[in-house]
Amino acid sequence: MIKIIALGNIKETFFKESVLEYQKRISKYTKLEIIEIKESDSLAKEKEAILKHIEPKDYVVCLAIEGESLSSLEFSRKLDQWLMQNKNVTFIIGSSQGLDEEIKKQSDIMLSFSALTFPHQLFRIILLEQIYRAFKIKNNETYHK
Repeated sequence: MIKIIALGNIKETFFKESVLEYQKRISKYTKLEIIEIKESDSLAKEKEAILKHIEPKDYVVCLAIEGESLSSLEFSRKLDQWLMQNKNVTFIIGSSQGLDEEIKKQSDIMLSFSALTFPHQLFRIILLEQIYRAFKIKNNETYHK
């Protein structure tokens, strides 16, 4: 199963529709759970809220600008390995403040999708698209160019 823990909620209809579309597409391959956590003015409060949703056997992927960069092919291979070796793969998208350092240190890997900064709502869609692309690549299905 894949879990996405995201700080903040999606407000715009067009972003919500995109999230729902990718959830539907990904459901063909695996169970997907998106957990929205209310943003706080304190990284410590956000950390505590995040930790409540992480199970001991989860493989935790923090999405952070200082993380490792992967191509879509590399991401597909790694995601496949993570899912084979772990009960859950849990992705964490921080708030506009970022993520608490303790969360980053406890993660199994930190990934960066770009050196650019994205709005958190848009980044959730980018992550979902890359997860979908990873499954298409793994299954040799047409989509990835």
